[in-house]
Amino acid sequence: MPTTLQNVVFPIAKDPDVLPLYADAETWTTVRGRPVRLTQNAHIDNVLSRSSSRVRAGHRVSYASYFNAFPAAYWQRWTVVDRVRLTLRTEGPGTIIVYRSNASGVQQRVDSRPVSGSEESVFELPLASFNDGGWYWFDLIAGDGDLVLEHGAWTTDAEFVSPGKLSLGLTTYNKPDYCVATLANIADDDALLEGIDRIFLVDQGTRKVRDEPGFDAVAARLGERLRVIEQPNIGGSGGFSRSMAETLEREETDFLLLIDDDIAFETESALRALQFGRLSRTPVIVGGHMFDLLDKPVLHAWAEVVRPEPFMWGPSFEEQHRHDFRKRNLRQTPWMHARLDADYNGWWMCMIPKRVIAEIGLSLPVFIKWDDAEYGLRAQAAGYRTVSMPGVALWHVSWLDKDDSQDWQAFFHTRNRIIAGLLHSDRPRSGKLLQNSGRQDIKKLLNMQYYATQLAVDGMRSVLRGPDGLHDAIARDMPAARARAADFPETRVYRSGDPDTPVARGGRALPRLTRARDYPTGLRLGVFTARMVAEHWRRAESERDALTPELEYAKHDALWWKIPAHRSVVVGAADGSGKMWYRHDRAKFRRLLREARELAGQIEKNWDRLAAEYRAALPRITSVEEWRKTFEGR
Repeated sequence: MPTTLQNVVFPIAKDPDVLPLYADAETWTTVRGRPVRLTQNAHIDNVLSRSSSRVRAGHRVSYASYFNAFPAAYWQRWTVVDRVRLTLRTEGPGTIIVYRSNASGVQQRVDSRPVSGSEESVFELPLASFNDGGWYWFDLIAGDGDLVLEHGAWTTDAEFVSPGKLSLGLTTYNKPDYCVATLANIADDDALLEGIDRIFLVDQGTRKVRDEPGFDAVAARLGERLRVIEQPNIGGSGGFSRSMAETLEREETDFLLLIDDDIAFETESALRALQFGRLSRTPVIVGGHMFDLLDKPVLHAWAEVVRPEPFMWGPSFEEQHRHDFRKRNLRQTPWMHARLDADYNGWWMCMIPKRVIAEIGLSLPVFIKWDDAEYGLRAQAAGYRTVSMPGVALWHVSWLDKDDSQDWQAFFHTRNRIIAGLLHSDRPRSGKLLQNSGRQDIKKLLNMQYYATQLAVDGMRSVLRGPDGLHDAIARDMPAARARAADFPETRVYRSGDPDTPVARGGRALPRLTRARDYPTGLRLGVFTARMVAEHWRRAESERDALTPELEYAKHDALWWKIPAHRSVVVGAADGSGKMWYRHDRAKFRRLLREARELAGQIEKNWDRLAAEYRAALPRITSVEEWRKTFEGR
C-alpha cells in the first residue's frame, strides 16, 4: 500500500488571498526586472472541494505552488525515499505536463500526456538529482472543455524508519477562541486524526479554553486524544516543556508537534511533517513556515539561522523576509529552489522527534524568546539537524504591528540571547554579541526608550546571577518586568478621547512615502552615535520639564536616527492603538548608560566562567525532573 507524502489540496474557505499558495496563473512577464502576472487563470471560484479544482476550457493552470509542488530536494537529502509517484485523477479533455527545477530555479519538462473523460494518470519520478535543490510540479491545460482535477497525491513505496504516531503540544494564554478553532480543524481531518496519539492543550491563561463556546462539542469529537492541562503561566517554554514531558511517557508517540495558539492551521501540513519524520534516515526536527495571519500570502521567513559573530537570529538572507507570493510565486523566485538549511525553527510550528527530547532534554526555563533557537542549536550540537520544510506551514499573527523589543519582553530579549550565547557561542568573550547588544541599548537610550533599556539592564543582572535561579524565577520574571513600567511614563498609551493627550506644538511630521535610505552607516554611524550620546549626556531636562512635545511621528516615521534630535516627541504605538510620549530625562539616561556598560563589561570579563556554569547546569535545568518541580509550583 503506497504511503501518501502530500495530498494535492485547496483552501476550503473561499478566500482569494490564499489561492496563490495553492495554484498559480501560467502567464507572467517581466517588467523592469520584476515578475508581473498577465492573466489570472486560477480563480477561487474554480476550487470545487478540498481536493478538487477546475481548469476552464482553453486555459492553463500551474500547480508550481507553495502547497502543491513537491520539494524534492528535501526528501532526497533527508529521507529514505528514492522515488516518488504522482497520481492525478481527472475528468475532461486536456493535457498534464510534469516539470522539475534545479537548484537555480531553471524549469525542465519531465513528462506529459493527454487525458480525456475520467482518467487516472500515474508518473514515476526519481529522487536522484536534487542534492542542492529543486522541485517537482505539474500543470493542467484544458482542451475544448473544462478539465477537472478530482484528486491528486504524491506517494512512495518506501517503508517507515520510525512508524510511531504524532502528539501535538498546543500552549495558550487567553486565546481560547483560536484554540477551539484549531481543535475543530484537526477534528475535521480524518487522515491527520489517524496519525495522532494525543493532543496536549496546555492552558496557562485566566480565560479557560474549557469555558469557550464550542469546546465541549469539539472535545467530544476528539475523545481521549485530547488532554487539557491547566497550569500557572510559565510562558511558552513552560507550556511546551510540559508537552515534551508528557510526550516522553507516550509509548505510541514518536514525534511531538509544537504549535502556537494564535494561528490558523493548514492541517495537511501536520500530516506532511509526520510523514517526513517517519521516513527520515536519522531523526530531524521538522519546522513549519509561518505566514502572516492578517496578510495571508506573505511568508515570514524560509530558513532561519543564528549568525555566529553577533549571535543573532534571522533569515539566512534578507530576500526571504516577508516574501509575498502574490508578487513572486515559486517559479518566479529562483532562491526558493535551492535547498536551504536552518539552525532552528520557530515554535509557532515545529515537530521534534521524541528521541531528540529524550536525549537533549526539554526547553530552557526562560519563559519566552530564544527558547526555540537555543533548542535548535542544542540539537545541532548533539548531531540532530532542523529542516524548515517547504509545504509545511500555518498562519500566525505577525509581529509587524508589534514592537516587543520595547515592551516587557525586552527583558527576555536581552537575557535569553546572552544565555543562549553562553551555552552555544564558540567566539571568544561572546564575539560581537555584547557589542551588538550594547549598540541596541544605546539606540534605545537615544530614542528615550528608558523602560526597555531598564529591562535590558535587569536582564544582564539576571545573567550574572547564574543558571540556578532560572526555574525559581520563571513565574516572577514577567510580572516583575511589567511592574517596572510604572516608573517610566513613556509606557503609557494615550488613546483617542483621553483628555490629557499631549499635543505637539510642531504638529505632525510629514509622512514618509518611500523607504528611508538616509540612515548613517560606517564612519558616519560612529560619529553620529558619539555626538548624540554626548548631547544627551549634557541635556539638563528631566521628564517633568517637558510640558509640550516638539513633534508627533507616526510609528512608521519614527526613525531611530531622527528621534534623538528631539527632547520630547509623541510617537504612534506600534499596534495603532494610540500615542506614546517620549521625553528626555538626564538622570535616567546617565544612570542607565553607566549600568548597561558596567554590566556588559562584567559579563565579558567573566564570560568563560559564566559559560562553564551555564553549560554544566544545562542537563539539569532542562531535565524532566527539574521541570516537574516547576509544573507543580516548586
